[in-house]
Amino acid sequence: MNPMDRARLLPWTGPGGKPCYLIGGTGTGYVSRLADRMEAEQMESAADLIEEARRILASCTWTPGEIHLLAYDLNDALTEVHRVSESRGARLQQMVDDLDAEDEDDDGGDGASAAA
Repeated sequence: MNPMDRARLLPWTGPGGKPCYLIGGTGTGYVSRLADRMEAEQMESAADLIEEARRILASCTWTPGEIHLLAYDLNDALTEVHRVSESRGARLQQMVDDLDAEDEDDDGGDGASAAA
């Protein structure tokens, strides 16, 4: 199995905006816990920004500069939330694949079940 198949996409980027991955581990180590905390903070920030955007847009007294800044901040938040959703989706798929593999092993590896 390719180690990248089980790599975790981390919630930050490296030089040049390239994705960072955590390869191996149990998901309970220092870097995993740090990534979990950062993901939670990013999701909370995005929720706060949504409320701020609603307030600004509802006031109908915004300036073009405020709208530009809001669009910039929303883009950053959406980029972070998208990365979190990709990472969590990939980890969910790994869990499903692992469960399917366990089921196949329980069935003798061929996926067939014995009839009574």
